[in-house]
Amino acid sequence: MIRRAAFLPVFLLAACAACAFLTILPAVVSGDGQAAEDKETDPLVLKKLDWFQDVKFGLMMHWGPYSQWGVVESWSICSEDVPWCSRNIPDYVEYKRRYQELPKTFNPVKFDPASWARAAKRAGMRYVVFTTKHHDGFSMFDTKQTDYRITGPGVPFASHPRANIVKEIFSAFRSEGLGTGAYFSKPDWHSPDYWAPEWATPDRNVNYDPAKYPERWARFKEFTFKQIEELMTGYGPVDILWLDGGWVRPYPTIPAPFKDLLKQPPNQDIDMPKIAGMARSHQPGLIIVDRTVTGRYENYRTPEQEVPEKPLPYAWETCMTMGNSWSYVPNDEYKSANRLIHLLVDIVSKGGNFLLNIGPDAQGELPATALGRLEEIGAWMKVNSEAIYETRPIAPYKEANICFTSKKDGTVYALILADPNETTMPSKIMLSAFVPGPGGRIELLGNPGRLRWEAVGKGALVAIPPAAQKNPPSRHAWVLKISRPAAGRS
Repeated sequence: MIRRAAFLPVFLLAACAACAFLTILPAVVSGDGQAAEDKETDPLVLKKLDWFQDVKFGLMMHWGPYSQWGVVESWSICSEDVPWCSRNIPDYVEYKRRYQELPKTFNPVKFDPASWARAAKRAGMRYVVFTTKHHDGFSMFDTKQTDYRITGPGVPFASHPRANIVKEIFSAFRSEGLGTGAYFSKPDWHSPDYWAPEWATPDRNVNYDPAKYPERWARFKEFTFKQIEELMTGYGPVDILWLDGGWVRPYPTIPAPFKDLLKQPPNQDIDMPKIAGMARSHQPGLIIVDRTVTGRYENYRTPEQEVPEKPLPYAWETCMTMGNSWSYVPNDEYKSANRLIHLLVDIVSKGGNFLLNIGPDAQGELPATALGRLEEIGAWMKVNSEAIYETRPIAPYKEANICFTSKKDGTVYALILADPNETTMPSKIMLSAFVPGPGGRIELLGNPGRLRWEAVGKGALVAIPPAAQKNPPSRHAWVLKISRPAAGRS
């Protein structure tokens, strides 16, 4: 999915191998960052977006034949001179040839999507976004548009009963009650109608001018349309269509400052109105995320590998790796459970969702360290999830090491972030912004009964019982629930 963000043609380098992404706001926008004509009005989509903003926590997975080499997904066959396109074979032509033959040895016989879904559910995740096709063009589903697919000739896994990987994953996650999202790369570096074999491929873009060869570009548009139609018709209910490759877009939508940097940039218009209309005719209410393009077909924004400094006035989702890589890399360095839980709290307190990526290995297993992290997050969520799900941000959002969320009924949660080595709770916690109003109370999630508190200025000094101090109900962060708050509400 995501790698170093990459938005426009070669000249603009960011950092997004799986998502090739760059955050760019439109020049003329309303207070929520969206032009009036681009605001979503479909009531089914708005309802689904409300669901999306309630579920908060999802799993992303970048997986494909490249996992056999433990290399970055797709980007090593792109000939741009940037770090994430590096190769261990100097000869680019030979490297690309070997990379494109990886499907011939891809046989993930330990693939067990039900175990993935159970692990995600235990961690408190509520939806999955899976890479149905990355930029290299290899389809992890049974497409009829190309032989370069998991069920294609010469792929050893094609004869496996679970060969249609996307279908198996979506079915398994739905069985656990989780939503489904289809990551799909708009660029396809294997398609002869995107990277034409007659010419060199100097960068990530189509390697010919679509205006000069309109029939060829029309074939690519139809190919893209049909692949997305297959995903929208043969894989059950789908909640999110997560489109990557933001440089594939109409030239007029490229922000003016970037046009000056480009030399004869191609107009890569794949007709999003037609794709969106088709997709929603099969999947009513479908959320569409045409990443970084902004406008009508980017129902929510996707900051990559970062958390905004403050709440954003629109729906958004931080997509981030658990380790350093989007795809599987042996001995990857995974973030600690403390760090991951703090990220979840920080993101949710600002009104966002946390889409956490893990790359399965070549055998079809999630790394043991990653599974361990999910277990730790799940233990925390078992105690504190009511402060996460179905919440919205509330000012002041954060005070020192305390983040705030609120329910639609006005209940406020104060999430106290513990230091990595902090295993006991303090005897007193000061809440400057909130106190319970008449009939209200303060509770510690996971601990029975109400807590004693005293008014100090406009806030409350909360006493933590000795037993909870010595044996906190959870690790990494503790949550105070404030019912009927009398101050600080906005």
